[in-house]
Amino acid sequence: MSRDHVQSAERSVPAGASSGSAEAPFLELLARGASPDAYEQPVLLARAEGRPAERIVVLEQAKLLALRVRSELEGRRRREAELSALFETAHDLAGLRDLDAVLQAIVQRARSLLGTDVAYLSLNDPARGDTYMRVTEGSVAARFQQLRLGMGEGLGGLVAQTARPYVTDDYFKDDRFQHTLTIDAGVRDEGLVAILGVPLMLGHHVIGVLFAADRRARVFEREQIALLGSFAALAAAAIDTANLLTETRSALADLERANEIIRDRSGVIERASDVHDRLAELVLRGGGVHDVAAAVSEVLDGTVEFADATTAPPRALEVSRVEGHAVRHADDWIAAVAAGGELLGALVLRGHPGLDPVDQRTLERAAMVTSLLLLARRSAAEAEQRVRGELLDDLLDARDRDPRLLRERASRLDADLDATHVVLAARLDAAPADADQEAAARRRLWSAASHLAATRHGLAAARDGGTVLLLPLEAGDTATRLARRTARHLGTAVHEAVTVGASAPVEDLAAHPDAVAAAYDEGRRCLDALRLLGRSGDGSAAEDFGFLGLLLAGDRDIAGFVGRTIGQVVTYDERRGTDLLRTLDAYFACGMSPARTKDELHVHVNTVAQRLERVGRLLGDDWQSPARALEIQLALRLHRLSTQAQR
Repeated sequence: MSRDHVQSAERSVPAGASSGSAEAPFLELLARGASPDAYEQPVLLARAEGRPAERIVVLEQAKLLALRVRSELEGRRRREAELSALFETAHDLAGLRDLDAVLQAIVQRARSLLGTDVAYLSLNDPARGDTYMRVTEGSVAARFQQLRLGMGEGLGGLVAQTARPYVTDDYFKDDRFQHTLTIDAGVRDEGLVAILGVPLMLGHHVIGVLFAADRRARVFEREQIALLGSFAALAAAAIDTANLLTETRSALADLERANEIIRDRSGVIERASDVHDRLAELVLRGGGVHDVAAAVSEVLDGTVEFADATTAPPRALEVSRVEGHAVRHADDWIAAVAAGGELLGALVLRGHPGLDPVDQRTLERAAMVTSLLLLARRSAAEAEQRVRGELLDDLLDARDRDPRLLRERASRLDADLDATHVVLAARLDAAPADADQEAAARRRLWSAASHLAATRHGLAAARDGGTVLLLPLEAGDTATRLARRTARHLGTAVHEAVTVGASAPVEDLAAHPDAVAAAYDEGRRCLDALRLLGRSGDGSAAEDFGFLGLLLAGDRDIAGFVGRTIGQVVTYDERRGTDLLRTLDAYFACGMSPARTKDELHVHVNTVAQRLERVGRLLGDDWQSPARALEIQLALRLHRLSTQAQR
C-alpha cells in the first residue's frame, strides 16, 4: 500500500478520532483483499513519519485485528468453496450425461481445493487384472499418464487392498507399499514427492483410487483427506450412475421388442428420472433428510422414513452398509445411510415387499443424497461450534476489548453478553486406556458441551484438557444448580462421569472481558476441590469449595504447609529453572502414570522418570504413599492458587 493511499485514508477520518482513524487503512486493505505483508505498511509509514508512540500502538492493535478478520474470512471462503464444489459436483452427477466430463470436473476441483500440483484417478480393469489411469489433471509426463499397474502395486495398491486412505510425505522413502520399476519411473518422471490416495468404493468393493499429489514434501491435513474422500464418493457414484444408465439403455433395447414390456418399464424409468430431478433440486436448495424421504415416498408410491442408526433393524442395517445396497426386511426395505465407514442412519421403505431393481436403486440413491446432506449439516454445525469456541477463547484471553465488536460477534451466535452468566469448567474423570481413547473422549465432551451451549444461547470451548462453558443464568436459578444440571447433562451425553466446577455469577462481560478469565480460574479451582473430595460426576459452584475453601479461609498458615510439604521442590525449580512442580502436577493429574504423564507434557517417558527420581530424592522415598501423596497434591493446589493470586 503506497504512502499516498495510507495518508489519504487517514485524512478521510476526523483528526480527533482514535481507533477509527487507525482502522481506516486496514479496512481498505481488507476491502481489496491485500496480502498479509501489506498490513505492515501503515505501521511502518507511521514510524517513518515520527508519529507518537500512542498512535503506533493503536495502529498495531488495528493491524492484528484486521489480520484476524482476514484469516477468518479466508477460512470461511475456503469452507464455502469446498461445500460449493461438493454441491456443484453432486449437481453434475444428478444431471449426468458424460462420465468423462464429470470425472474430469471432480479431479479438477479436488486439485484446486487441495492446492496440489497434480490430481489423478485410476480405475481397476477386471478383464486385464490391473489398474490404469482414467483421468489426470496437472500431469506433464506422458509415461505417467499412460501407467498401468498390477493389482497390489504402489501406493494405489495399498489403498485398494485396505480400502482406506493412505498418505506418504516422501514416496521414494516410504516402504509400506510395493515399489516397482515401472511405477517408480512414472512417478519420477512426474517429479511427485507427497501423495494422498483415497479409495473409490461401490459397496465394499474398491473400483479405483483418487489421488492428490505435490512435487514437494507436504503434510496433508485430516480435513483435506476427508474432502478428497468426499470427491471419491462422488466419483464412485458417477461411475455407478453411468453403469446404471448403461444397464437402463440395455434394458430399453430389449424392451423395444415388446410393447407391453416397454409400457411396464417406461413407468419405472419415469419414476427414476423424477426422483433424480427431485433429489438434485433438494440438494441445490438445501433441503433436509425428511424432504428427501417425502420426495422418494411420492415417487415409489409408499412411505419412506429416515431412521436413526439406533432404531433401524440392526442386522438388515449392517448388511445394507456392507453390501452397499438396499435389503429387504420383512415387508420393508432398508437402505443404509453411511459416509466414510460411519453409519449415520437408514432410509426405510414401509410395507412395500415388491420392489423392482430400478426402484431399489432409487432408494439407494436417495440414501446417498441423504448422507451428503447430513455431512453438509454436520460441517455447518462444526463451523458454528468453532466460531463459538473462538469467541470464548478471545474472552478468556481478553484479546478483544472492544465491547461493541464482542456484542456483535455474540449476537450473531444468538448469545447476549449483557446477561448474567456463569463460567463452568468441565472435565472427564474416567482414566482412558490410551492416548487415542483419551483424545476421543475429549472430543465427545467438547461436542456435547458445544451442543448444550448452542441450545442454551451460550458459548463453549476446549481448554486445559477439558471444556469450558459460558452459560446464561436465569432468574431464580443458582450457579450450584446450574453446575449440577450441566454435570448430569454432559455425563448422560458422553456416557461417562463429568465433573463441573462453576464460578460465581458474572455480569457485563462485553465491557469487562477480564472477568471471564477470572471466573474460569474460579471454576477450575472449584473443579479441583471436587476432584480432591472424590466427588466425580458432581457439579458445584465456587461457594461450595468444601474443605479446600476452609483451608483457604481464616489465618491458617498456608505458606508454611506448602513450604514443609513441597518447599524443596519449589526452591529447586526456582534455582535451576526446572519443571519438577509442573511434572508433579501432571503426574497426579494422570493417575500417577508415567506413560500418560509424558503424553500430557509432550516429553519422553525417560524424562518423566528422571524428574520423578529427582522429586524422590528431594521429598523422601515415601512421597508416593497415600498419605504423603494426598498432602503433596493439596500443597501443589495451594501453591498454584497462591501464585495465581499473586499474578
